[in-house]
Amino acid sequence: MSEDIHPKMYRYKRIVDAKLYIDENFHEKIDLGIMSAQANFSKFHFARLFKKSFGKTPHQYLIDVRLAAAKKSLKQYKLVQKVCFDVGFESVPSFISLFKKKEKMTPNQYLKMLRQNEIDKANTPFSFIPGCFSQNFQKHN
Repeated sequence: MSEDIHPKMYRYKRIVDAKLYIDENFHEKIDLGIMSAQANFSKFHFARLFKKSFGKTPHQYLIDVRLAAAKKSLKQYKLVQKVCFDVGFESVPSFISLFKKKEKMTPNQYLKMLRQNEIDKANTPFSFIPGCFSQNFQKHN
């Protein structure tokens, strides 16, 4: 029985190590060959195991990590073009297209939304307090 469990755990650890590599190096030029080399698997075997483990292909995961990093950078009001290249995309149009597909708005629309939220928070701060919190606060006073 332990012979069956240990190889599976070792294989899973190698997949997780490759995922962690992606998490730490997403801004670099990474392709399936580099990812699979981190896990010491063939490209196709790695892709199959990765999808089975994480529910998405390594490429989809890499895009998701890059888009999450892009959203963080945009919150610092960085330029869209700079964010695009900082997080590892090689083309501004493809970055904008992927961002829009995932977020249902362009990076510039996202920036405008962030700025508007800041204005709204400054003008009407109490509207950003959850109702359950304010109701609870009123009960105790």
